[in-house]
Amino acid sequence: MAQKLLQKAIPESLSGQRLDQAMAQMFPEYSRSRLKAWILDGQVTLDARTCRPRDVITGGEKVMLNPKVEDQVTSEPEPIALDLAWEDDDLLVVNKPAGLVVHPGAGNLRGTLMNGLLHHMPSLKELPRAGIVHRLDKDTSGLLLVGKTLSAHTALVRALSEREISRHYLALCNGVLTGGASIDAPIGRHPVDRRKMSVREEGKAAVTHYRVLERFRAHTSIRVELETGRTHQIRVHMAYRRHPLIGDATYGGRLQLPGGASEGLVLALREFRRQALHATRLVFAHPTTGKQVDVQYDPPEDYADILNCLREDATA
Repeated sequence: MAQKLLQKAIPESLSGQRLDQAMAQMFPEYSRSRLKAWILDGQVTLDARTCRPRDVITGGEKVMLNPKVEDQVTSEPEPIALDLAWEDDDLLVVNKPAGLVVHPGAGNLRGTLMNGLLHHMPSLKELPRAGIVHRLDKDTSGLLLVGKTLSAHTALVRALSEREISRHYLALCNGVLTGGASIDAPIGRHPVDRRKMSVREEGKAAVTHYRVLERFRAHTSIRVELETGRTHQIRVHMAYRRHPLIGDATYGGRLQLPGGASEGLVLALREFRRQALHATRLVFAHPTTGKQVDVQYDPPEDYADILNCLREDATA
């Protein structure tokens, strides 16, 4: 889809920079990688001549950009119901149910959140990952952010990488925590089981903050805020601290039950087939207006039920 032709004079203050570096500052609504690709494709001219990303600019040149956007995804639209917590012209926040895969992949080519988004708004096919800014595990419920325009998506991805988007989760973990804490432990691919992640010295930096909301006889309700966003980060970090999440078949180990637990609680814990993790709040600056957006959503029924069972057991 061809957008409006853009023309700007390069400021003298950018003199001495590479063309792609200068354009990234002049056109912040587009990523540097996309601008570089457009230069290589001949969609950018410098004083009416073709140019290269590495060309050094002196300032004052006229740069013309033809931002031609090609389809970025090939997934098929599907009429999948979406629970929208927020939507405007620039973005949407969807409340993803547990069990729904975010992106198509091996074994999940259809029936994903992306397929549903493409049905809701077909133009999302022009955006990387159909506008999806971050991801949630299949069996994690809660809020997920989507940019509806290229400029909004670029701004939100940049804000996420610069840790300007606050992501808050509710979780139920095994064991009784004495208080909140921060976990600063790098995460990388598990050395044996490549489907899993683990705390590894050579992994990528990962920081998780949590505080205690409620204590039960053998479990704890916590609120978690991510400083980084590694794969399975909360699940890996809590397991690393020997307090894995309830229902986490990958990192949880054996089922933990308080002594003398009622049949109702035992049944509820055994039948809870996913990690007890819900993305409950997103706080970020709107990519167009700059105003703060604060979206919150309560956990789904299965999470609320197991929480109530733990409360009843604690007071019995």
